[in-house]
Amino acid sequence: MPTSSCPIVALVGRPNVGKSTLFNRITRSRKALVDPTPGVTRDRHYDRVVWEEQPFILVDTGGIDDNPEDLLVSHIREQAMAAIDEADIIVFLMDGRAGLNPADHEVAEILRRTEKPILYVVNKIDGPEQEQEQLAPFYELGVDRLWSLSAEHTYGFKTLMEGLVGILADRTAADAAVDLPENTVKVAFLGRPNVGKSSMINQILGEERMVVSDISGTTRDSVDTLLVRGKYSYLLIDTAGIRRKGKTREKLEKFSILKSLAALERCDVAVILIDAGEGMTEQDTRVIGYALEQGRGLIVLVNKWDLVAGDRKRQEEIMAQVGLALPFLGFAPLMTVSALTGYGIKRLFPVIGSVYRQFKAKFPTAALNRLLREAVEEHSPPVYKNKRLKFYYTSQIGTCPPKFVIMTNSSKGVHFSYERYLLNRFREGLGLDKVPIQIFFRDKGEQREK
Repeated sequence: MPTSSCPIVALVGRPNVGKSTLFNRITRSRKALVDPTPGVTRDRHYDRVVWEEQPFILVDTGGIDDNPEDLLVSHIREQAMAAIDEADIIVFLMDGRAGLNPADHEVAEILRRTEKPILYVVNKIDGPEQEQEQLAPFYELGVDRLWSLSAEHTYGFKTLMEGLVGILADRTAADAAVDLPENTVKVAFLGRPNVGKSSMINQILGEERMVVSDISGTTRDSVDTLLVRGKYSYLLIDTAGIRRKGKTREKLEKFSILKSLAALERCDVAVILIDAGEGMTEQDTRVIGYALEQGRGLIVLVNKWDLVAGDRKRQEEIMAQVGLALPFLGFAPLMTVSALTGYGIKRLFPVIGSVYRQFKAKFPTAALNRLLREAVEEHSPPVYKNKRLKFYYTSQIGTCPPKFVIMTNSSKGVHFSYERYLLNRFREGLGLDKVPIQIFFRDKGEQREK
């Protein structure tokens, strides 16, 4: 089974070859610090990219340099080695102006040990008149193809991205070829380290298929288990714990975060675990925020409920904390469970089924327009620029989660309070009380979403 439908692409190479410049070019941002001083990019920077409808997570790494006496260089090397180990595709950058360097040979030797797709890129080639002369030394590496590039001035950039997208497309096709039973529900278990995700899946499976340990971060990658219960199939995705950003110094920890975020890309329902012993934390809300950004179905489990069994006051405090921290999450089912004792586990799958059905739900246009008409009649739209807002018709434009478009005479005039009113009416009228829904407003005759 594929570990992720959102592959990780790592930029590696020795210091000052232009990795951060290329990162900024691909992500269309200035997130990576660009400076001619070697070693500026000490840790990994990452961003989600969609290029020609192909999603991937791009990682900018520190440069690899062979100087074991320099602790900074050693740290950068460790970070880049982690990138090579954990990435799905590697872009190896070299400096066309400086020529082939012993450190380039070292990186190439490291890369020969992996079977992952690698793009060997010679950067800082500003035009075709320089290409042949500057590429010549790099053929010593004995690779099948060298890619010419100027990350700063875009020469060769389009060709490079076409090559990368081609590899991504092949990988996507291979992932799609994996046979899963029809209508398999993909469920990702997420949360902070040591909150009990692997233990929860073990309790569900009734056998030790996951590595369970009291050491935070045991699960380094996303792990899939196919579970068949009667007529229904579930792909259970166990993910590495997501730490606070400032505590992700261990060499594989940041990639664990990327793998967890990638798991959200391919799940239908995200099950977020909270530790009853520690209560609600800021990081718990951040994990839930990741799931909301992806528009996934959501279930919140307060795990380790056995720790507060019999302590009614503490139970009420925990549930109050959750309610205060997540006022925007009223639609998500909230359950108390114990992976250790099995308490509450039997109730989980009926809830997953209910969330999944709503997540995939489709509705006839006639019923939607009747619902919109009744909502407008009961609560008239506000006046905008001396004109009463009008809503002409609505239709469903997508699922996972359900998405609707409403045609109006002024999309800019829809106040957030009236939008919230319509969201609540659609939830109530369509029975979508357990999933996020999205409503877009378009001016009549407009073809694109606001």
